[in-house]
Amino acid sequence: MLMAYLDFKQGKTEEWFLDSGCSNHMSDNKDWFSELDENFRHAVKLGNDTRIVVMGKGSVRLNVDGVTHIISHVYCVPELKNNLLSIGQLQEKGLSILIKNGKCKVSHPERGQIMKIDMKGNRMFVLTATKAPLNPTCFQMKLEEESQLWHNRFGHLSYTGLKTLSSKQMVNGLPAVTVPREICTYCLTGKQHRKPMPKKSLWKASNKLQLVHADVCGAINPISSSNKRYILSFIDDFSRKIWLYFLNEKSETFSHFKRFKVLVEKEAGVSIRCLRIDRGGEFTSNEFGEFCKSHGIRRLLTVAYTPQQNGVAERKNRTIMNMV
Repeated sequence: MLMAYLDFKQGKTEEWFLDSGCSNHMSDNKDWFSELDENFRHAVKLGNDTRIVVMGKGSVRLNVDGVTHIISHVYCVPELKNNLLSIGQLQEKGLSILIKNGKCKVSHPERGQIMKIDMKGNRMFVLTATKAPLNPTCFQMKLEEESQLWHNRFGHLSYTGLKTLSSKQMVNGLPAVTVPREICTYCLTGKQHRKPMPKKSLWKASNKLQLVHADVCGAINPISSSNKRYILSFIDDFSRKIWLYFLNEKSETFSHFKRFKVLVEKEAGVSIRCLRIDRGGEFTSNEFGEFCKSHGIRRLLTVAYTPQQNGVAERKNRTIMNMV
């Protein structure tokens, strides 16, 4: 108790220490009290056998994580220079205290858990709180411009269109519309233009295997008689020669690519230099990437969500699917 008393001296006014040896709630700051009977007098005995005088008793309003808690029967003890919450007094009010795994949880029989305090480095549970206002204030959020609200409700209709609806009284309850000072960010994003994709490739291969297009098509429904569900295609950009492989699963793509690489490089007498692929997971795995790096193969990835960039392999696969 002596060590606890000395440690309390170093505390701050916004800290409340949970104390199992304290018989009553105590505060050293008169300003914390929402109600205070200054005629009340009492004496409190500390662990070092000293006594300090109680200069009043009342209620304190604590704001913990935005929730107001009213603590009643709190002693005002200026000499204490600290704030204490009596665990015994909390339990007398029907609250349950659970201390486990470095946390102290205070629960109400109807409202459930109302406080959760972590243990500090000095093995003490300290509740950090602010003084709650005596008269709670209710704040109402209102849009700066009511016109923005109606703009959103009508699917970001132009303000000219909103003014027409308002002036002709075509919508019940629609007020007079004014253009807000802030520009709608969603409208700006939706009206951004992208440069058109080139209709023809700006670069074509001049030698065999200088550029190879690859793509996986599927899953195909119904599956083949041999349970093949995917088509893996490789197209040489220079000769336009096509190699097709039928797969059970997409995970077989890497093994078939290694076989394809050995086959075509021996036939052509040159190595694959560049591979144009989409961003499918079968081509972007770490294992696939490391293999390409170790063999000097550069991967060209098309931009996601751009059907304009559908490459040679994608168009060929689509043609094959239309023939089925």
